[in-house]
Amino acid sequence: MTLITTRIPPDAGTRRRGWRTALVVAVAAMLAGFGTAIGVPPADAAATVDAGAHHVLVSPDGGETTDLRNSTAGDVGVLADCGTGSFHAEAVLNGGTWTARNGGSTVYTGSDMRSAMQAAVNSLSSGRTSKQRVVVRGSGSVSANSRLSLPSYTILDVCGTINVTGSGSGDQAPVYARGATDIEVQHLNLTGSPLYGIFMRNVNNLTLGQIDMRLSAGLGVRIDNHGGDRAVKVRNIRIDNVYVQGSRSQAVETYGVDGLTVGTVTARNVGESGLLLNDTINATIGTVDADNAGAGTGYAAFRMANRNGRVGSGYPTNIRVGTVIARGGGRGIFCVSESGGAVIDRVTISNTGNNSILIENCYNVTIAGQSGTVTGGGEVRIAARSEFPISSGITLQNLTVTNTNVTQNPCGGANNVIRNVTRVNSTLRWC
Repeated sequence: MTLITTRIPPDAGTRRRGWRTALVVAVAAMLAGFGTAIGVPPADAAATVDAGAHHVLVSPDGGETTDLRNSTAGDVGVLADCGTGSFHAEAVLNGGTWTARNGGSTVYTGSDMRSAMQAAVNSLSSGRTSKQRVVVRGSGSVSANSRLSLPSYTILDVCGTINVTGSGSGDQAPVYARGATDIEVQHLNLTGSPLYGIFMRNVNNLTLGQIDMRLSAGLGVRIDNHGGDRAVKVRNIRIDNVYVQGSRSQAVETYGVDGLTVGTVTARNVGESGLLLNDTINATIGTVDADNAGAGTGYAAFRMANRNGRVGSGYPTNIRVGTVIARGGGRGIFCVSESGGAVIDRVTISNTGNNSILIENCYNVTIAGQSGTVTGGGEVRIAARSEFPISSGITLQNLTVTNTNVTQNPCGGANNVIRNVTRVNSTLRWC
C-alpha cells in the first residue's frame, strides 16, 4: 500500500471546503467499513512514534491511502484533523454505549462518557516518561461536579462535544490536571455549565490546541501555580487558539506562569476578562479579540494584574502582545496592581462601558507600539492608587482617539510620554 499526503492549497477557499468535505466523508466511510478495526494499523504502515500506538488512515478514492499523521488544521481542517494520527487508547460512542479500548483490550463499556474517558486515560502505561495519546470519538454529558484527570505525559484529543450539566463546587473541571508535566489537549469542544472548562494547577510543559467553549457558567481556562510554593512558577505554557462564549468569569486566566505563548484568544459575552494575566512573565500573545467582555464591570478584554510582568524587582519588557481588539464590554485594556514590562503593538477599542484604557500603578508599558484606534467609550487614563508607587514609564503613541478623552490623573511618575496621538472630539489632560 502506498502512503501519500494530501495538502490543500492555502489560497483555495472554495476548493479547500470541497477537499475538507471529501476527507470528512472518507473518514466516515472508513469508520463504517472497518467498524471495530478502528485504530489498528495496516501491516505496512510506517513506524509509530511510540510502541503500542495505532493509526487511522483514510483512503478517499478506495485506492491509495492518504496518511494524515503529520497534517495540521491548515492542511485538512480542524474537523478532519481531530483523531487522526497515532494513538494508544480511545473512548468511542456507538449508539448509547461508550467503549474504551487500549489495543486489543477493552477497559470500559457503559453509558458514562467521563468514566469511559478516564478508563482510557488510566489504561496508558504507568510511569511513562514519553507522551501517550487518548482519542475520544463521540459526544456526551458529564457532571459539573466531576473531573477527567490527566496525569503526566498524556495527550487528549476530543472529537466530539462534552456538555457539562448540573452544578458543583471547588476546582472541578471536565479537563483537569494537577502537579503534572507534559500534557496536551489537542481538540476540545465544550458546552454547558462547568465550574472551569479546563483547570491546570502546577502543570509544566502544557499545550492547548484548538479549544472551543460555548458556556452558560464558570471560567473557561485557568492555569496557575497555587498548589504549593507560589514563588515557583509553572513553565512552558502554550495556547494555540481558544474561543470562549458565555462564561460568567474570564475566558482565559493565568496566575504564576513563566513562559507563556498564546496564539489567539477570542472572547464573546464573557462575564469578566477575555485574557487575564496575573503574576505571569515572559509571555508572547498574538491576538486578544473580545466582544462585550466584562460588561458592567471593571474587567477588560485584556487585563494584567498582581505584579504581572515583574521580574525580580524590575519591569524589563517581557510581555509582548500583537493585537488587542475590544468592542463594548467593560474596559478595553487594564493594567493594575504593580504590573508592567509590556508592549502592545496594535489596539482597536470601541464603545467600552468603562475606561477604554486604564493604566493604574503600572510601570514600563507601551500602548500602540505600532498603531491603534480608540473610539467612544470611557476615557484613556493613566492613574494611581496611593498604596502603590505611582505609574511610570508609560507610553501612549500612534493612536487616533475619537469621542473620548485622554487623562493623566494624578500627576507624577517619571518618563510618562504621549506622542503621535491624533484626537478627534477629544480633550487632553497631561501633566
